[in-house]
Amino acid sequence: MEAWIDDLARALGQEPLSEDDVETLLAVARDVAHRVERKITPLSTFLLGAAVGRREAAGADRGTALAEALTTLRDLLPEASPE
Repeated sequence: MEAWIDDLARALGQEPLSEDDVETLLAVARDVAHRVERKITPLSTFLLGAAVGRREAAGADRGTALAEALTTLRDLLPEASPE
């Protein structure tokens, strides 16, 4: 899987994701799936990526753009229900 996602990144003209990026993105996808709705997860990641790309186009580096988008996403997540 990791080779495939790296191949996809390069085919789309992007640098491959770092291990930290992968862990962070999988964690936030899990949060969306469990705290909002599972079928919303790919839509949220699409919007997250679009926001990162827009910030990069405006001059931000990818790490900063991703951190800002993740902050916005996390601020909008409903509270986790106690288990």
